[in-house]
Amino acid sequence: MTDLSKDQLRRSLRAARKAHVEALPDSIRGLLFHRPPAPLLARIGDEAVIGLYHAGPYEAPAGGYARFFHDAGHSLALPRFAAKGAPMAFARHSDPYADSDLEVGPFGMLQPAAEAETVIPDVLFVPLVAFTADGARLGQGGGHYDRWLAEHRPALTIGLAWDVQLCDALPAEPHDAALDAVITPTRIYGHLN
Repeated sequence: MTDLSKDQLRRSLRAARKAHVEALPDSIRGLLFHRPPAPLLARIGDEAVIGLYHAGPYEAPAGGYARFFHDAGHSLALPRFAAKGAPMAFARHSDPYADSDLEVGPFGMLQPAAEAETVIPDVLFVPLVAFTADGARLGQGGGHYDRWLAEHRPALTIGLAWDVQLCDALPAEPHDAALDAVITPTRIYGHLN
């Protein structure tokens, strides 16, 4: 498939994700993605640096996982961009409760401040537009995670998604990095055993 078909697919899938999230009652939405599932926790060492993301309005929220791992004593990291054309890096995030150590980055998303220490996550949770049961991922289209994963391969890469984001197949290119697993509100796809 061409990039145009990937763009069309992204538009369609973003609309479906938005409709799904807007249909969820606030009481249900508030209960989801608070604690990582036991099979995942069994694979994460006590000293692991956990890379997460600051979710946009319709992405699967990562804040509950950030608070859980912070309370368990893990170091946290979030993506940071020095400028729009700069490569993505990960920097230490120390306040998952109030985000007091974050600032607005060049893409309008909250990210660690410029003085935050750069770190390399051992476990990385990634956002996505769509996924397949075998770990293929369709990202936002900027290629930031694929480029980062080509240079740094953490012990585990995990997608967080809504069930509506599951697709039977996705267009793939050689640089697309597969995920070890995807966690949705109802199940775990992939290999955590």
